[in-house]
Amino acid sequence: MGEPRALTSVAGGGEAVEVSRLWHITLSVSGAEAPLAEVRRALEQLAHDHPFLLTSRYARDHAEIRYWEEARDLHDAAAVALRLWGEHRSTARLPPWEIVGLEVIDRETYHQRIAEGYGPLPATPVGVHPF
Repeated sequence: MGEPRALTSVAGGGEAVEVSRLWHITLSVSGAEAPLAEVRRALEQLAHDHPFLLTSRYARDHAEIRYWEEARDLHDAAAVALRLWGEHRSTARLPPWEIVGLEVIDRETYHQRIAEGYGPLPATPVGVHPF
């Protein structure tokens, strides 16, 4: 996978500063059925509230949300992703579903998977779409 990347850099004063990286997030949620129009509207509101949202796919009882998150490390990216649904549940009027899956991979791994022909396809078209 090439040379390891440094997670710190030296600031002007000589102190080490942690550098953020991009992480590709796939968050899967599911629960009781909800009207498709309400699910779509809620996911569109989530995309408006969370501008880094790339794409959402949905059905009456589940959805998949994919986006890029900037974070210091995988633990931070996962923590933010696990809070996303709950923190936006009331403002976006999301269904009361639970998180049932989470994948967090770094940018290099994402692009390597795509180049090798496996893994999640690039999020095209961007937006909110039914499964």
